[in-house]
Amino acid sequence: MSTLADLLAEHTGLPGGAVDHLQKVVAEWQLLSDLSFADFLLWVPYVEDDGNNAADRLGGDFLCVAHARPTTAPTAHPEDIVGTFIKVADHPQLRRAVVERRVCREEDPHWYLGVPVRRETIPVAYEGDVIGVLSRETNLAVPRVPSPLEIAYLGSAGDLCQMVADGTFPSVEPTADVHTSPRVGDGLIRLDANGTVIFASPNALSAYHRMGHAADLVGVRLAPLTRSLIADPFDATEIAQRMLAAIDGQPSMRTEVESRRGAVVLFRALPLRPMDTPAGALVLVRDVTEVKRRDRALLSKDATIREIHHRVKNNLQTVAALLRLQSRRTNSPEAKAALAESVRRVAAIAMVHETLSMSVDERVDLDTLLDKVIPVVGDVAVAESHVKVRRSGQFGVVSAELATPLVMVVAELAQNAVEHAYPAGQGGEVTISANRSARWLDVVISDDGKGLPRGFSLERTDGLGLQIVRTLVESELRGSLSLRRREPRGTEAVLRVPLSHRR
Repeated sequence: MSTLADLLAEHTGLPGGAVDHLQKVVAEWQLLSDLSFADFLLWVPYVEDDGNNAADRLGGDFLCVAHARPTTAPTAHPEDIVGTFIKVADHPQLRRAVVERRVCREEDPHWYLGVPVRRETIPVAYEGDVIGVLSRETNLAVPRVPSPLEIAYLGSAGDLCQMVADGTFPSVEPTADVHTSPRVGDGLIRLDANGTVIFASPNALSAYHRMGHAADLVGVRLAPLTRSLIADPFDATEIAQRMLAAIDGQPSMRTEVESRRGAVVLFRALPLRPMDTPAGALVLVRDVTEVKRRDRALLSKDATIREIHHRVKNNLQTVAALLRLQSRRTNSPEAKAALAESVRRVAAIAMVHETLSMSVDERVDLDTLLDKVIPVVGDVAVAESHVKVRRSGQFGVVSAELATPLVMVVAELAQNAVEHAYPAGQGGEVTISANRSARWLDVVISDDGKGLPRGFSLERTDGLGLQIVRTLVESELRGSLSLRRREPRGTEAVLRVPLSHRR
């Protein structure tokens, strides 16, 4: 299914500013849908070319480019409407809303798939022009008993819909965090033009009770009350000013505050000014105390895990230092070489844990990590070796469980090439190349040395390094490894590691 932007670009001649405004409407209209207990459909006049203004572009068809369903009532359209066309004759209110530039209401229900639906249309105004039409469609199959909550919701929805027709909602001001702001069901408070509460939903009352206000909210001036409940003086002043600014017609963004009792609450204040007449404000409230508590617990857990990685890294570095001390006290060249290889292996693992100690999601950027490990690869080679090791391609980011064995395998294979591919004193180049797809990570470690000895078998080799590699590839990486001759000379180690099952 095409996106809103795709449909507007393909089927309308709307300029960029008008498209942006329609996208703002769609970003905000879940609020309208929930307050109205109704589906909202966004219709635009369908044209083949750029056309002129909306009233002149009524060729007979309207195209539905977006659809919102209420979370407070049954939907009127269980099927997908986006991308469908409708004739003006089948929905004359669409044209009326464009031409008359006002909210149009239908007297008799419209029957749709056996369900009675009340339809209303709201012109979407932008810079003096009508650029689209909202169709508010209410499912009447379920009888509703008017209640104070329903009356307050519908009254607020009426004011906001009129502001859509006026071109004042959504505002031209940035409205960040719309999708993380409180919603109607979280808690809604209606203020009059003086800032006094005339309605508060049960969830809004519960949020204020958590903050420390035990009495009812109706009849209370909300800004000073809220200021008195907030722990931080700066936050208290800011939230009160935002409520007062909304009453004066200025929109506000989401604000998170903590009360003196430790409750954490999200606020968002919206001005109500239908036909440019001050009508108070809506305040959306959401108690996120438990959510923040879980977030803090997760942060504490993450910090603990990172601290563990840091301590493991320190312990491994201590082990490496002890092995170096032992190597200095050993006269046997074979023992020195074995201890040096152990130091390199421990250092590679320590680097993985060092990277994880700075990660917030237990994931490792292998390219950055290998750029630190590769210089260590040649440290245990013979002193007269002039072999260079370089990396090409992108390894990408992998999980912690994959990082340690993969780094060990790549380092072992590169070290094996540096040590065994070239005669003493001969130079060359070892290349570590990577090719990553959605399912696989393919790594090739190649050299331009003397090649594999005759009769070589990876399965029968008794070298410790290759035995470690085989074990890690089979048991930890669940991948495959092969060694083959490289033309015109040299050796290639080909490693394939599956990624898809680790997502």
